[in-house]
Amino acid sequence: MRLCEIYGVSRSGFYDWVKRTKSNRDKQDQHLSERIQEIYRDHKGRYGAPRIHQTLKREGVRCGRKRVARLMKQQSLKSRVARIYRRAPSHKAFYIRENLLIGKAKPSAQNQLWVGDVTYLKVGYRHYFLAAVLDVHTRKILGWSLDKTRTVDLTLSALKQASRIYRPATGVIFHSDRGAEYTAIRYQSELRSLGMVSSMNRPGQCTDNAYMESFWHSLKAEALHGCQFETEEQLKRAVKEYISYYNVRRLHSGLGYTTPEQYEKLAA
Repeated sequence: MRLCEIYGVSRSGFYDWVKRTKSNRDKQDQHLSERIQEIYRDHKGRYGAPRIHQTLKREGVRCGRKRVARLMKQQSLKSRVARIYRRAPSHKAFYIRENLLIGKAKPSAQNQLWVGDVTYLKVGYRHYFLAAVLDVHTRKILGWSLDKTRTVDLTLSALKQASRIYRPATGVIFHSDRGAEYTAIRYQSELRSLGMVSSMNRPGQCTDNAYMESFWHSLKAEALHGCQFETEEQLKRAVKEYISYYNVRRLHSGLGYTTPEQYEKLAA
């Protein structure tokens, strides 16, 4: 009872406080905290307060976003974040195309604008390269390829996978940077054979391909940051698992908190 004397609290008041039952609000917070933990674990720490709030909302749980943020803070739950790795410089180009997206409205349907890019990942002390193709309207990853070398074969593999499954109509714009993997004769010939129109970043303007940059950030921050891979197969499994998660389960704020696959069905 020494603490009661120090803080000027009566013994009867202390025992009343100990015996006091939890309020309805406290009980609700406890149940809500448990569900927040479940959602957080289910998404492997990738969800912050906005997406957890949207998930609860879809489940019919009425609560504010600030309340979710407060309960997450109490439990020290934070979404995974990381800085994007520095991009590799572009190589000497063969065919340079203009940026056809300047002043152009956002696509109103799928299969109007595809974007592609390459990033590097690490296995041990060695760099591997990942190429991907994304539909801007649905934010869905349509195709991807992983290899030890950064060549036109890498980017062609991702494009062919995407075109084989999604069959782009004539006139679809394909936007990329000015790297040799996209400006090469073989790549440009493949785009022409598919009836696609090539568009490229302006010099030194990586933000011209912001949708792919956003995906690379999500992939690295939510799935790869802090992980060490000893084999190519380990890295490939991690990339494949995340792309499936990204397309099918991850809520996207830019899509009104739906998944790319859900948005694709709504847009069809």
